Amino acid sequence: MTAISPHMFLQPDGWLPAKGYANGVMAQGRMVFTGGLVGWNARQEWEHPDMVGQFRQTLLNVVAVLDAAGARPEHLVRLTWYITDKREYLDNLRDFGAAYREVIGRHFPAMAVVEVSALIEDAARIEIEATAVIPD
Repeated sequence: MTAISPHMFLQPDGWLPAKGYANGVMAQGRMVFTGGLVGWNARQEWEHPDMVGQFRQTLLNVVAVLDAAGARPEHLVRLTWYITDKREYLDNLRDFGAAYREVIGRHFPAMAVVEVSALIEDAARIEIEATAVIPD
């Protein structure tokens, strides 16, 4: 296990390291949960038709909700991404990584990415749920 304050990232002995995410996270404190956030702006207007642009905006939306709770990106312990096109995601991994590091930094919580056939908002290409823990 690797200790990184304020959370402990879990790395079982003998496992190859996860790249860009954690296998598990242990944390204690006040919990913050977001709903499924999409890549529109605060006025619920779409500025980006592409998944990478919506991803960056969605992360900004996650950070805004965290801020409303007094949390920061480094308090994230889990992200679940729902994407509508696996190929678009895989073809743009570098751009996704750059947007992630720009908004969240080099903090990589437990994550899952799931391809879905559609999202409730027709224009949405990605939706993200986040969980954060603000340490005691």
